[in-house]
Amino acid sequence: MALGLKTNKTTGVSWLDDALLLGIMASLAACGLIYEYLLSHYAGRILGALEAAIYTMIGLMIVSMGFGAFAARKIRCAFTGFVVLELLVALCGSLAIIITAAVIGFGQQFPLMLANTLGLPADHLPDGGFIAKLQNLSEYLPYLWGLILGLMIGMEIPLIARVRQSLSEAHLLHNAGTIYGADYLGAGIGAAIWVAFMLAIDIQLAAALTASVNLLAGLVFIWRFWDQIIRVKLLLALHFVVGLILILLAWQGPSWEQDFNNLLYKDKVVYAKATRFQQLNITERLRGQGLPPVYSLYINGRLQFSSSDEHIYHSFLVHPTLAASARQQKVLIIGGGDGLGLKQVLKWQPEHVVLMDLDKDLVQLFKQAPEDMPEALARELKRLNGDALNDPRVEIMFDDAFNGVDKLIAKELSFDSIIVDLPDPSHPDLNKLYSDFFYRKLNELLSADGAITVQSTSPYHAPNAFISVGKTLASAGFKVEQYHHNVPSFGEWGWSIATKSGDSPKQRLAKKLHLPADETWLTSGLILGAFEFPGDFYREKAKIKTNKLNSLQLYQYHLADWSENR
Repeated sequence: MALGLKTNKTTGVSWLDDALLLGIMASLAACGLIYEYLLSHYAGRILGALEAAIYTMIGLMIVSMGFGAFAARKIRCAFTGFVVLELLVALCGSLAIIITAAVIGFGQQFPLMLANTLGLPADHLPDGGFIAKLQNLSEYLPYLWGLILGLMIGMEIPLIARVRQSLSEAHLLHNAGTIYGADYLGAGIGAAIWVAFMLAIDIQLAAALTASVNLLAGLVFIWRFWDQIIRVKLLLALHFVVGLILILLAWQGPSWEQDFNNLLYKDKVVYAKATRFQQLNITERLRGQGLPPVYSLYINGRLQFSSSDEHIYHSFLVHPTLAASARQQKVLIIGGGDGLGLKQVLKWQPEHVVLMDLDKDLVQLFKQAPEDMPEALARELKRLNGDALNDPRVEIMFDDAFNGVDKLIAKELSFDSIIVDLPDPSHPDLNKLYSDFFYRKLNELLSADGAITVQSTSPYHAPNAFISVGKTLASAGFKVEQYHHNVPSFGEWGWSIATKSGDSPKQRLAKKLHLPADETWLTSGLILGAFEFPGDFYREKAKIKTNKLNSLQLYQYHLADWSENR
């Protein structure tokens, strides 16, 4: 063998070559799994259904990998083919995210640019028909990249197997099994790297780092098998060119990607942060004439609040709940990491408030502004939530609500009021937090004469989902009533309020409805009037199902309702 290395008598392959090939295979398997997670994670942020995006992406990539394995038979020289393959994987893997962000961002801006060019008024933007179809199709670009990368990744194992066989003096009896073993172990390592490290860094940086491993594999292969590779000097030069591209993408790519993502918003993005769980964007709209700017928070591209009318939403979320409770001393808030609902709760002078949110970075953003946040924005966020997150009466728990409430139950705690301020059930992993099982847990935490309120999406845009939330609460042993009000940034919005025993929430509010002294916007009349719905609103209530754990019923209602009202 080359270099006078000792050979494995069973296979005829040098120990160095064998270890090198298996190490490369394990490394590439880790990269392949990370690409699956990267693309599905990004697709989930665009489409708003992370769990569905993960399953779809993995399924598509596995199928395309199968086709890639068949296609590898058409490659004549396994040595040269492998080097070219890793060059292409590195290039596509590093560019997939940033190209997708650019296409989607410019696709959203194209109608505005066209309108400005043609001098069209703001209410005549050409954003329907063919343009709308192109915009919708662009959102599925991550899946196209998944198919392309899956096809190439599927070629890796057959090519490595052929290289390993060609280096052997005899037939390798366990060639496939050995390579697949390295592949499976590498995939496990890739999963661990994703969870432990890459989830916490920018997605474009993660893509560039992963692609660098593919490029390094190609370079190592060139170094070790120089004589067997066709046009080796050209391929070596191309590897160095792609290496420079990767350095540039790792250095400037995250900011470029963010700039492209910012094109999705009609207002100027003044702060953006990717947390372990979600993408946060805060926009600013200047109004002039001495009026303060309007700041809006978007999570994964979906509006969470606007500073112009957040007080409407949070006042209706909080004050009916505490007014319907016999006491207001101990309050539990699930979600609401921005502290805006907490600000309203503190007007009731509670003794202790527990706020439970999954995303520590989100809470920290509103608790203590980071150094890279514009000073004007930092002041406004502090004003919006009244610095409530730093109040000594507030205990913050960072936990998934589904499991976090179990810890409160284990401590045998009870609360006078519970406020559930979670995002809409717009993707499957949130569905469990609107399930009968979760609400039965909350029933254990609520005192007998307390009240609970759940934000329940729009009764106008998603009536089936709205009614299902109320019916699911009732199935968990609550007396439930629902109410609604217009929030300009969202449209007509609704909440479900419930008690465990005694009078219903509306009866309690009608008998004795007092509000904190420093509440200047919400009135008793507005609260009582919010319980009125059109006479035929609940005509289909009997047909609407409750949301049982793992049924995904509410998610399906929500998806269907909002699709019909687009």
